[in-house]
Amino acid sequence: MQIVRTIVWVLILFGILAFSLFNWKPVEVALWENLVLETKIPALVIAAFLLGLVPTWLYHRSVRWSLKRRIRSLESSIKSSALSQQRHGDVTTDADDTSRPVSAPATARTSVDRSVDNTVDRSARTEPTGTSTPRPVPPRDDPFAPTDPARKPPPDGSTT
Repeated sequence: MQIVRTIVWVLILFGILAFSLFNWKPVEVALWENLVLETKIPALVIAAFLLGLVPTWLYHRSVRWSLKRRIRSLESSIKSSALSQQRHGDVTTDADDTSRPVSAPATARTSVDRSVDNTVDRSARTEPTGTSTPRPVPPRDDPFAPTDPARKPPPDGSTT
């Protein structure tokens, strides 16, 4: 990645150098009515480039610093939580011990997880009703769901 960054900066510097050589002419910039700045065109171009680059670069660095702090904080909390569970014996280390389930770490749900959830068969879904026995929920009408193989299409070719 460093080589790509170096190549980009060399190309930018080469472009500025070529532009400077072909446009080395003085210009007058009127800042106010009685204040005129006489400078060369490449100086104006470099100043405009830096006026756009520096604030954007500073914003990028601040966001990067903030995200790195958040990552370090989350990593340290996960580490301390794992060490705390080990000290109190909450984590089972024996793979044959099936008497107590080991909880998986909480992870963020991604779009892949949601798309996998959408492919799950919902015919055996249940909803909590406040009673001890779950009540089966009928499957949703999904126009893209595969048709039932036992159901035969009508002989006239209609879809109803």
